Amino acid sequence: MRIKPSRKSIAGIAGLLLLAAPLAACGNDDDAGSGKAPTPVAAIDDLSGGETTAIKLDKGFTDALASLKLTPGVLGSAKLTDGSLIFPITGGNVTIFTPGEVSPYVIGQIAHESSGLSLEAGGTTVELRNLNVDPGVSRVYGDVVVNGEVAVTSAYLFRLNGSTLKDLQTEGDTAILEGTKVFISDVAAGLLNDTFKTDAVTDQLLVGVAKITVKVPS
Repeated sequence: MRIKPSRKSIAGIAGLLLLAAPLAACGNDDDAGSGKAPTPVAAIDDLSGGETTAIKLDKGFTDALASLKLTPGVLGSAKLTDGSLIFPITGGNVTIFTPGEVSPYVIGQIAHESSGLSLEAGGTTVELRNLNVDPGVSRVYGDVVVNGEVAVTSAYLFRLNGSTLKDLQTEGDTAILEGTKVFISDVAAGLLNDTFKTDAVTDQLLVGVAKITVKVPS
């Protein structure tokens, strides 16, 4: 499968990493009829204060890596700790509405520059860098590097399912969004299959469940 570079720039698609898929439900009819704009549950205009996106890896994903003899690793400031991939948040913004009032009910962007993950087997290493999401279409994008050479930028790497997203939680000066499922995209599946000479990777492969922790400005 050949992957063509996206016409969008990294900045243009830098988005809300692993938060939530758009809901199928429309907004509240009463609000629509009255012309009133829905009120956000929370809005954070600047996420450059940091915190993290963590993906608790699913056993099916780690088993699949083992069966393919793929060794996972991390890049830059990312970490692999206690079965979770952890990516530092480097910027962006987020606004959260009551589920069902608007669709999608989580909008904005969260950037995770200068970090990523790698997969290695048989002397071949694939790196997925600068992971970013377009929440409107529930897609995670990023750059792909194979053996040190850039293969494609802004590739569609993961798809998201936010139907299991929990309500917004707060702990002190942090806000937490947890529960979105992260799957390999069909594009990434094709890339990995071509690179590692297999057909075992599919877009039904669940990578894990995401947990976003962000600083709430005082």
